[in-house]
Amino acid sequence: MHTIGQPFDTLFIVHSGFLKTVLIDEFGNEQVLSFPMKGDLFGVDGIHTKRYSSEAVALSNCDLILLPFKKFIQLGRTHAELEHAMYSVMSRELVREQGMVSMLGALSAEARVARFLVSLSERFADMGYSSKLFNLRMTRHEIGSYLGLTLETVSRTLSAFNEFGLITVDQRSIGIKDLDSLRTLRRLPPSSARSKQASKKAREAAALSRNGVTDNDGDLQVAAV
Repeated sequence: MHTIGQPFDTLFIVHSGFLKTVLIDEFGNEQVLSFPMKGDLFGVDGIHTKRYSSEAVALSNCDLILLPFKKFIQLGRTHAELEHAMYSVMSRELVREQGMVSMLGALSAEARVARFLVSLSERFADMGYSSKLFNLRMTRHEIGSYLGLTLETVSRTLSAFNEFGLITVDQRSIGIKDLDSLRTLRRLPPSSARSKQASKKAREAAALSRNGVTDNDGDLQVAAV
């Protein structure tokens, strides 16, 4: 695998296992860029500058196919089908990245998590695994980094999906119950728990209001007795 700034000379194809690619800033903060899985290609970010701009980190035991770039160029000149296949994979990764950018700019936090689960389900199916029950190889923090969300938001959203019967959650095990709803979800309606909590707060506010006054900002102030 490669690290940030390392001279570029090789492309990598995932034969088995799971990884993440990340950017790391000068303060050591990590931004997850992708989660390469079986059949995925990574390392292409080094082609332009001749140095890798990201770092690849294994999330499980991995088996990688190393493709020296110079050899690939040579083979492409004599084996057009190989060159076409590689460019097709590169194009797929570009389309996936564009979809990710579009999602971050247009969707709610709940919709982002939903689309992420749909994408995982489809990718597991493509790999020949179950699309309905799978283990998350990445942490909730890493999912949040990838989706532009906090760990707390990811955890809360997964719990809400579980409450509404869209998925089941058991630590890192995810069971997909309603893929179509996840695919089209924009926002969740308020949960019963949230509704109860809101009602409780409203009752508390009403009780305080009967025994106090509000200031100009709307905050309650208890009246002296």
